[in-house]
Amino acid sequence: MADLLQPTAKHNDSDPDYGSEKKLTASMDADYVDSDVDSIHDGLVFPTAEEMITLRRVSDTIPWNAYLIAIVELAERFSYYGSSVVFTNYIQQPLPPFSRTGAGGATGQSGALGAGQQMSTGLTTFYQFWAYVCPIAGAYIADTYWGRYKTICWSVVIAMLGHIIMIISSIPGIIGSNASLGVFILSMIVTSTGTGGFKSNVSPLVAEQYRITKCYVTTTRSGERVIVDPAMTTTRIYMYFYLFINIGALVGQVGMVYAEKYVGFWLAYTLPTIVFCISPLVLWYGRSRYRRSPPQGSVLPAALRIWRYAQRGRWSLNPFKTIKNLTSEDFWESAKPSKQVGEKPRWMTFDDQWVDEVRRGFKACAVFIWFPLYWLCYNQLNNNLVSQAATMTTNGLPNDVLSNLDPLALIIFIPICDLLIYPALARAGIKFTALKKITWGFGTAAASMIWAAVVQYYIYKTNPCGHYAATCEDANQNPLVSPLNVWIQSGSYVLIAFSEIFASITGLEYAFTKAPTNMRSLVMSVFLFMSAASAAIGEAFVSLSLDPLLVWNYAISAILAAVGGILFWMAVRKLDSEEDKLNNLASGHFEPK
Repeated sequence: MADLLQPTAKHNDSDPDYGSEKKLTASMDADYVDSDVDSIHDGLVFPTAEEMITLRRVSDTIPWNAYLIAIVELAERFSYYGSSVVFTNYIQQPLPPFSRTGAGGATGQSGALGAGQQMSTGLTTFYQFWAYVCPIAGAYIADTYWGRYKTICWSVVIAMLGHIIMIISSIPGIIGSNASLGVFILSMIVTSTGTGGFKSNVSPLVAEQYRITKCYVTTTRSGERVIVDPAMTTTRIYMYFYLFINIGALVGQVGMVYAEKYVGFWLAYTLPTIVFCISPLVLWYGRSRYRRSPPQGSVLPAALRIWRYAQRGRWSLNPFKTIKNLTSEDFWESAKPSKQVGEKPRWMTFDDQWVDEVRRGFKACAVFIWFPLYWLCYNQLNNNLVSQAATMTTNGLPNDVLSNLDPLALIIFIPICDLLIYPALARAGIKFTALKKITWGFGTAAASMIWAAVVQYYIYKTNPCGHYAATCEDANQNPLVSPLNVWIQSGSYVLIAFSEIFASITGLEYAFTKAPTNMRSLVMSVFLFMSAASAAIGEAFVSLSLDPLLVWNYAISAILAAVGGILFWMAVRKLDSEEDKLNNLASGHFEPK
C-alpha cells in the first residue's frame, strides 16, 4: 500500500489500482458519510466530457476495511452453506441401519428423516425463500432505526441461535424422530431470519468503505492518462467480496459433506457454528474502523409518495396510452420541487437531485424483477442436482460434494475476469456494461440447465429401473445407480459459476450504485428478495422434482432463463445507454420529517 501515489502522479501500467488509498485511510475514523464525502475529492483532477469518452477506465484500490467485512461474510457463508449443503440428505434419505448419527460411512448413504425428494426440495426451497424475504425487514430497520452495523450484529445473534437449535435436532437420540423434524424446521426458520437481516446490510456496508464517488484522471508510469472510475471500483469490490463468499462456501461444503458421511450430522452442524463465531469477533475488532451510514428515518414512504405524485394525470382508459405516459422520459419531472407552481407540498423535504436518485433506484428495481427467472436455474444446485448425483456412479464420493465445483470455479475465474478478461475488453474498446453482463448471466444459466437435462436423459436411459432412478433398489434394498460417472455433472456447475460472475455479482453492484445513499439497504433487499420470489415460483415446480419428470424440470428452467434473458435485454437496451449518466448523478438531499 505504501507505493500508491497521489492521483496526479505516475503509476505502474500493469497495476491499475491507483489512486486514493492515502486519502481514504486518512479520514477512515469518521463514523458517518456526510462529514468527509466532499473533502475526499479535494485535489482530484476530473475528466472532461471528451475524456470520459476517449480515456481508458480503471478501478481504484480496495480499502482494507472492505476486506475485514469480507472476512465476516466468509465466516457467515461458511456456516450457511456448510450446514445447508447436507440438508438434502438429512431430509430426503432415511437413517442408515444401525446408525445413531446419520453417517452412511464409505459405502452407505447418509440420511436422517427419510422424508423423500419432494419434501427435501420443498423445505430447502422454503429455507431459501425465508432467508431472502427477511432482508426487507432487516433493510427497513437499518435504514430507519439502527443503521447497518447494529442491524448486522443483532442478525448474527439470531442466526447463531438458529445454528444451535439445528445442532440439537441432529444429536443422537433425537435425530430421525418426529421431534427431530420439528426442531429442524424451527432451526431453519430462526437461522434464515438472522441470515436475512445480515445479507441486506453487509453487502452495502462493504462497498461503502470506498468513499470516492466521482471519476477522476490519473497518469500511469508509462505515461498513459486513464480515468479511475468509482463504478469499476465498486465492481471490483463486489467481485472479491464474492470471492470471499465462495471461499467460505467451498471449505464449508467440502468439509461438512465428509463430516456428515463419516461422523454424523451433529458434527456437520457444529463445525459451521464454531466458524460462525469469527463473525462477531471481527465485527467487534473493526467497530471503530468501519465507515458507517447513519439511519435517516423512514425514507421509503417519501420515495413511494414521489412515485405516486409523478403519476398524477397520466392514467387513461386507454391502456396503451397509460403505459406510454408512465414510461415517458419526463415521468419524474413533475415530482421535483423546482417544478412546483406556487408553494410546494410540505412533504417535499428533498431537492431535485434526490428525485433523480429515487428514479435511478426504481430503474434498478425494474431490472431486478427479471432475476427470479435466473435464480430458478441457480436453485437447482442444492437440491435436484444433489439428488441427481445420488443416482450416478460416485465411486465412494459423497453425492453432495460435486456442488462444490461451483464455488471452486468462482474462486478460479473471478480473479481471471478481474485481471485478464475485463481489462482486455476495456483495452479493446468494448464496454461490457452491467446490464450486458446480466444478459450473459441469463444465457450461461440456461446453458447449465440444458447440460443437466441431457445428463438426466442419459441417467434414465442407463439406469436399471429406467425413468425411476431415484428409488431403484435391488432385493436387499441397496441402491442401483446409473453407470454414468458423477463427474459428468461438472459442466452444469461450471456454467452456473460463470452465470454468477455475470449476473449475481453484477446485481449486487447494480443495487449499490443505483440506490439513493439513504436507501441502499432497502434497494439491496429488493435484489435479494428476487431470490425469495424465485423460491416461491420454484415451489410450483416441486411436482416436477421427482421421477420420471426431471428432464422436464431442467428443460423448463433452461427455456425460462433463455427467453427471460432475451426479453430482459430488449427491455433494458435504452437504460444501458444511460449507464454513465446514472453513475454520475449529483448527490441529493433528503430531510426526514
